[in-house]
Amino acid sequence: MSGAPFRLVCIAGLLSMIAFGARLAPALGAEAYDPWPGLVQDIFNNHPMSDGSDVVAIEMPARAEDAAIVPVTLRTKLAPGDSRRVRTITLVIDQNPAPMAAKFELGPDANVTEISTRVRVNNYTDVHAVAELTDGKLYVVKTYVKASGGCAAPALKNAEEAKARLGQIRYRQLSKAGEGSTSGAREAQIMIGHPNNSGLQMNQVTQLYIPAFYVDRLQLWQDDSPVLKMEGGISISEDPNIRFTYVSNGAKRFRAEAKDTDGHVFEHEWKIDSDS
Repeated sequence: MSGAPFRLVCIAGLLSMIAFGARLAPALGAEAYDPWPGLVQDIFNNHPMSDGSDVVAIEMPARAEDAAIVPVTLRTKLAPGDSRRVRTITLVIDQNPAPMAAKFELGPDANVTEISTRVRVNNYTDVHAVAELTDGKLYVVKTYVKASGGCAAPALKNAEEAKARLGQIRYRQLSKAGEGSTSGAREAQIMIGHPNNSGLQMNQVTQLYIPAFYVDRLQLWQDDSPVLKMEGGISISEDPNIRFTYVSNGAKRFRAEAKDTDGHVFEHEWKIDSDS
């Protein structure tokens, strides 16, 4: 092939390549999009943040075995002589449909130093933990998790089983004073029976989306002294499970109150041995 026909073929090929590149560019831009600056504005009102590597730690698997139940542990790292205290820790899963997974408020006298739970992760994503200290400043750390589809994954339990367990709260004391990860602290666990539907899961029979229905508040006390408060979202996994450390104040009872998005309130109280 030569002359004008050849030149026309070359031009047509070049135009096709340009058009393909134009179509590809937005896709590459979408992959590179970082939602974090917008989340800082939306969730934290653009409050300045400092490096939090000496304040808080976040631990998650680099690649999730099950995107619907990804373990996450948050630890405070303030030096013992530091006069400041961690007031809240906010967990943000950047690429999730509702990025703010949970905000934990630590009781002023409970000395909570570790919180573990399970979350849904919908895409490969950065996960941020933002600690607010009593001096009003914010400190941030992040990790990266490879997972996909956690928010839309089908429930582990069927609707009838989930309904039968709805609102059941169990408390376990996992260690005695001085045996936990922090000297003098106890380790305990709260488990709540609840489907925690994300709103992105599909009923396999009707092929309709199941409405969002989840625990959005959990409060814990020893006697009347606050230990931990959680504001939760759709990213908290089915049957919310919270492990935490705290220091006993000699209380004889431990209380829990949870509320879900349908307005149900679940309460329970347990007697505890202050010397155990």
